[in-house]
Amino acid sequence: MPSPLRLAVVRDFRAEGWWSMDLCADQLLAHLPPGVEEADVAPAFARVFGRVPGAGRPGFNADRALNRYLLLPRVVCRVARQTDFVHVADHSYAHLVSSVPLGRAGVYCHDLDAFRSVLDPATERRPWWFRRQAQRALDGLRRAAVVFHSTAAIGNDLHSLARVAADRLIHAPYGVADEYTPDPNPVVSLPVATGPPFLLHVGSSAPRKRLDVLLDVFAAVRGRVPGLRLVQVGGPWWPALADKVVGLGSSVAQVRGLSRGQLAELYRRAAVVVVPSDAEGFGLPVIEALACGAAVVASDLPTLREAGGTVAAYCPVADVPAWAAAVVNVLNNSHSIPPLAARLEHVARFSWATHARVIADAYLRLRERRTA
Repeated sequence: MPSPLRLAVVRDFRAEGWWSMDLCADQLLAHLPPGVEEADVAPAFARVFGRVPGAGRPGFNADRALNRYLLLPRVVCRVARQTDFVHVADHSYAHLVSSVPLGRAGVYCHDLDAFRSVLDPATERRPWWFRRQAQRALDGLRRAAVVFHSTAAIGNDLHSLARVAADRLIHAPYGVADEYTPDPNPVVSLPVATGPPFLLHVGSSAPRKRLDVLLDVFAAVRGRVPGLRLVQVGGPWWPALADKVVGLGSSVAQVRGLSRGQLAELYRRAAVVVVPSDAEGFGLPVIEALACGAAVVASDLPTLREAGGTVAAYCPVADVPAWAAAVVNVLNNSHSIPPLAARLEHVARFSWATHARVIADAYLRLRERRTA
């Protein structure tokens, strides 16, 4: 009988607040198949500069740099001596590959945003120090023995833009966590009222999420559907959007820090889940919402079409009139969306167990090559 595969999974520091990255690492660790001995590499986040009175966000960012680029590489170097492979669960940490012997590290690349400033500096202008960090991460990605990705579109970009060899790319789509089902959970307490019909958006305030388009679409739809509300999960609002948010008054609510159970209940109660991003690596809210039985309208991007298939509706990026018309159509015509059974059949193909199996199998193959 072969010996267990010893796999260290390096996750993001939870203090950074990237809930989607935390979810991916959690689900991978929870679903790794028998025969894999996993190590959850999650050291405490050292707070040094942030403890200085009045340091604020600059102090926290200084601590991020300290932890990511000085302290964590030392931990990973030690872990690598005790395991067969090191799996970096977030590509923005790909610089850690240089702390692992060649051929013994892999990276999950969720999208190419972290590398845009060096791959396309003319359109993604960043300070020199940011570009230097991005280059370190890109160098680590290219050095990795295997690079995983969630969609075929991101795989194509990794090969054509980031110059990662095709034979090192592995397609490992995300899954749907157990909480995301169409069955309501009446005991779940929500921090926001869900009585009147509401649109739901789930995502960070990164510019590519297009919160500006979200607010414009909601304002246009609200003019045709009185009483409609908007709930945004993730935020915060950009300062430039303050006037729009104030103008919409109490019809807009923003919440953060929800459990998966709470988020699932919001999906179930939403009239429509909207995803107006202009770029995505996959679009977890698309499959989560569909798994909860929600109607979804998303930007017409290759990655979002991979997630939503034929059971979501799509609109051109930032085309507010088209978006407003599509959302109103879904609100007023329940027959405009595929039946619940079709939506659930579609999302059934997304499994965290399959995701973990694909990743484990890739490392098992690498071990076989090393020992052959």
